[in-house]
Amino acid sequence: MLKSFFTVSVLLCVAVLAAGQQMIRFSGKVIDDQSKPVPGASLQVLNTNAGTFTDEQGHFVITNLPPGTYKVQVTAIGFAAVEKEFSDKENSGIIIVLPAAARQLDEVIIAAQKKEERLQQVPFSVSALPARQVQAYRIWNNRELTAIVPNLYAGNPGDDRNVTSIRGITSTSYDPAVTTYIDGVNQFSLDTYIGNLLDVERIEVLRGPQGTLYGRNAMGGVINIITRQPTNRPDGFAEVNVGNYGLQRYSAGFRTALVKNKLFVGAAEMYDASSGFYTNDFNGSKFDRQHNITGNYFVKWLPATAWAVTLNVKHHDTRNNGTFPLVNGVQDAFANPYRLNQNALTQMHDNTFNASLAANYAGANFNFASQTAWQSDYRFYDLPIDGDFSPIDGVTIINNYGHRWNNVKVLTQEFRLSSPAGNTKPFDWTAGTYLFYQDVPNKQATHFGEDAELVGAPDKNFAVITTSKGKNVGMAFYGQASYKPDSSWEFTAGLRYDFEHKKLDVLGQYQQDPNPDPVFDTRPDTSAAADFGAFSPRFSIAYHLSAKQQVYVTYSRGYRTGGLTQLSSDPSQPPLYRFKPEYSNNYEIGTKNNLLQNRLRINVSLFYSTIENAQVPTLILPDAITVTKNAGKLSSKGIELELAAAPVKGLQVDYNAGYTNASYKTLKLALYGNEVDLSGNKQIFTPEVTSMLAAQYSYEINARQHVNAFIRGEWMYLGKEYFDLANTIQQNPYSLFNAKLGVSVKKVDISLWGRNLADKKYIAYAYDFGAVHLGNPKTYGVTFRLMFR
Repeated sequence: MLKSFFTVSVLLCVAVLAAGQQMIRFSGKVIDDQSKPVPGASLQVLNTNAGTFTDEQGHFVITNLPPGTYKVQVTAIGFAAVEKEFSDKENSGIIIVLPAAARQLDEVIIAAQKKEERLQQVPFSVSALPARQVQAYRIWNNRELTAIVPNLYAGNPGDDRNVTSIRGITSTSYDPAVTTYIDGVNQFSLDTYIGNLLDVERIEVLRGPQGTLYGRNAMGGVINIITRQPTNRPDGFAEVNVGNYGLQRYSAGFRTALVKNKLFVGAAEMYDASSGFYTNDFNGSKFDRQHNITGNYFVKWLPATAWAVTLNVKHHDTRNNGTFPLVNGVQDAFANPYRLNQNALTQMHDNTFNASLAANYAGANFNFASQTAWQSDYRFYDLPIDGDFSPIDGVTIINNYGHRWNNVKVLTQEFRLSSPAGNTKPFDWTAGTYLFYQDVPNKQATHFGEDAELVGAPDKNFAVITTSKGKNVGMAFYGQASYKPDSSWEFTAGLRYDFEHKKLDVLGQYQQDPNPDPVFDTRPDTSAAADFGAFSPRFSIAYHLSAKQQVYVTYSRGYRTGGLTQLSSDPSQPPLYRFKPEYSNNYEIGTKNNLLQNRLRINVSLFYSTIENAQVPTLILPDAITVTKNAGKLSSKGIELELAAAPVKGLQVDYNAGYTNASYKTLKLALYGNEVDLSGNKQIFTPEVTSMLAAQYSYEINARQHVNAFIRGEWMYLGKEYFDLANTIQQNPYSLFNAKLGVSVKKVDISLWGRNLADKKYIAYAYDFGAVHLGNPKTYGVTFRLMFR
């Protein structure tokens, strides 16, 4: 079905392309605010494959575009990015003035609505971080977006699987509440996503439900990551980072055209390592030392003027000697920070592979996009891992059963049609379909050792082996349209339907040491299946007071798929329990403003969300399996502020703040054999306040030699946060301080940086049974970066 659909779509586009049409060209010059030419400036026509660079005199020519009106993003090193509108009625002698980056904010282009447009034009809350800001904040992993984006918190227990919350909507199982896309590919679950960031062009964070365009599991929002792709101009970089706690981070990348305007390649590689923060008192060694290798590779081919075909391969390979640096109890965690005592020593092997093939056509009548993606993740511990987080021989977990097991595979396919880039009509539309197949074969053993009685086991030296085979298939159809009757009003409506079929087979077996074979079945081979479906509408009204200001009202519905519970060693938790999908209704009102000739940007939004059939997790120990049930109703309301200012030359100030009040209207759970009413309790992984203030001052030492210096400071504040639904594990409000200073000489940057300079001890993650992981202590280092252009 996928193959035939793709073939028909390609033939249709080829027919349109072959029909022939009059093509136009745009030409002009890019200058600075002193009327001097800007050589090497990049011009990219939004929502097309067309683009070029200026020559030494600042001149440019863009050819082979159908008649229409286009928006073009213009960028150059040392200058603020701007957007310029081109029309076939005035297509020559175009003058574009680029202001210095030290005097004005960038006009940021995003693809939040699956088309490229200005950040300030989108009628809902989106935070966007261009590459310059990603480097300034020193964001190396998704979880470091905490507080940089209002009302976003990301925690990590140590195994590199981030649990992300936006506006009180948080991940509670392997079906995330916040979906991550990298270069258009849905990082389908916590098993197959890549959290490390490499060679990033831009990060977009869409806040609030994004079900219409992004579908299932975008309840809280979407993190959209775009990496740098090759162009006609050769460019690259090499970067070295070294710091305390054995930090080493080496990365390099290069992009170029093999055949100008036809064939391009790009590659980026990174190796990072750390000796870890935790010491294991069991043997006196560093516990959580690890190293990773990450790669990102592109081949891009332009077979015709309107076509682009891109093959992209990514991988992330981790070796982690201390996957779960956890201490039982908050008091012990703070009394002996970064010390633990575990007797089961192992190394986690986590190999993630993503590959995608994208085809894009930009025509006079419509645009077409196809993306096929394959993802896999093989994750295991070479030796048993500690399940009781103590020095006793109580519980260990075994999952090293060969490549056949614990190797998750996902195939996705998306087709999308949209209105053309040069569209001059008031009606703008997008429509598409999305299909997926997921294979989840898991096998692991919970082993009870010589000290099993200390953890309440009825016997010792035995194992309970749990095997599950999950297969999920689904499809979705979606459409969204905007209507602009005039320059002031914009009305948007969209609808999506998701359907999913899930099947799960489970088998439980008992094994006695030293017999390598199971003795008998504790749970015979059993299977169950379930279907889930949902409609996800969106409506918005935006009123543009001017080209730089708008107010908007938005309604959107979120959807997180239901599922079937896994098998655990706890006989009180029956497997194959069907839990329902989770739904949310989100209402938002906001305003976006660019003021003082793009020297001040102020965005404010108010939101209110209600969640039905809230999926509540229970972690079953010692298996570390999450059992999910529908147990409550949640409401979340709050306010968000994003402010960016360039008040004087060389100074940029950013302040992002959010307040969230997320509490359960109803919540009844079974705890210790009794039903407990937790209605009114706060949502987990949701700080009441997130706040980030960053200020950076850059000073030009020598303009002719391109010598500049900068100094930067950051203050992050997080309000009270809970880590269990009973609200017994909490982190009180705290502040973190970061700083950075450096100098750049032409294409070389050298900087010194420090994070958590006050060495604040705080809980970054905790399980509901009391195991605690502290946030990183004070770290510091030096960065050396060399650019090739």
